[in-house]
Amino acid sequence: MQGVFSKIIAGEIPSYKVYEDEYCFAFLDINPNAVGHTLCVTKKEVDKVFELSEKEYNLLMQFSRKVALAIGKAIPCKRVGMSIIGLEVPHVHVHLIPLQSMKDATFQKKVILTTEEFKATAAKIRDHF
Repeated sequence: MQGVFSKIIAGEIPSYKVYEDEYCFAFLDINPNAVGHTLCVTKKEVDKVFELSEKEYNLLMQFSRKVALAIGKAIPCKRVGMSIIGLEVPHVHVHLIPLQSMKDATFQKKVILTTEEFKATAAKIRDHF
């Protein structure tokens, strides 16, 4: 059965897409810690990050770096943090979070955005590719 991220990649579930290449897909987290919180996922549905082949892992990290650099240019922040936890959705994903403080990285502080704010944020990040 196809998971939620695979359905997002396939366009069956709407998302605020930021960027994609042949192997990975990036979109805004709909329950973000901060404005610009982006998820980078592999297009291949794999549960755990260390189950990826070395090549797939490196492709995901290179992709995530590219997305993080765009986020850093688009969203005012002290730095872009990266987290790979993987408990909430069984599909490898990297959280890229614009950080002002450690509270932004705890997954206990959330921001609420309107549809228009999500669209504008995704477009702002896309402009830096």
